[in-house]
Amino acid sequence: MATVPKQEISKIKNLYGAGFNVRQISEKTGYSINSLFYAMRHHKIARRDRKATAANSFAQKEPSFNVPKTLSHEQVKLKLLGTALYWAEGYKTEKSKGIDFANSDSNMVLLFFRFLREVCHIDENRIKVLLYSHDEYLVVEQRLYWSNLLKIPLANFSKPYIAKSDTTLEKKRKMKYGLVHLRYMDKKLLFLVLRWIEELKI
Repeated sequence: MATVPKQEISKIKNLYGAGFNVRQISEKTGYSINSLFYAMRHHKIARRDRKATAANSFAQKEPSFNVPKTLSHEQVKLKLLGTALYWAEGYKTEKSKGIDFANSDSNMVLLFFRFLREVCHIDENRIKVLLYSHDEYLVVEQRLYWSNLLKIPLANFSKPYIAKSDTTLEKKRKMKYGLVHLRYMDKKLLFLVLRWIEELKI
C-alpha cells in the first residue's frame, strides 16, 4: 500500500472538504482508497457522518431531467399550470422518492404530463404509471386508453390496483377510465417542483 506523502495531506483535506468522496479523490490523485483512508485516520481528517454522506451523494447526483435555462412564453404558462396542478394533486412529502401525481381527469393528467415533457424534459423511459381501477373487467381497456392518450408504452405501467367490488356505481361512472398515478422517481425533480410551489405562494 503506497503511503500518501505528508505534503499531499492538505490537498486531500481540501478535496474532501469540497464534497469529493474518497473514491473520487482516489481517481483524481492516483492514491489507492485504502491509502487515503489510512492517511485520513493518521492525520485526523474528520469523516462525514452517514447523514452528511447521504446529503453529499445526493447533491453530486446528476439529475435525470433538464429544465431549460430560458423558457418560451408557452413553457412559462405550462410551468405555472403544471406546478399548480402538482400543488393540488401531487404527493408533496419530502419522504417521497420523486414525483407522484394522481388524477382521473384525462385533461389534467395530459396537461401535467405535457409539463413533465415540455418544461422538465424528463427521461421518459423512467416514467411509471399506476392504474387505480374500480372494475377488474375494464383494466385492459383502461390501460390502453391511458397508454394511447399519454403516448406511454404499456411496459411502463405497474401492476394495476383493483378497488373492492362494493364501490358505488356513481363512482365507477365518474372514473370511467380509472385513476392514474404518474410517477417519476427523481427526488431532485420533486424538490424543484416543491420550490416552484413555494414561489407561487409569494
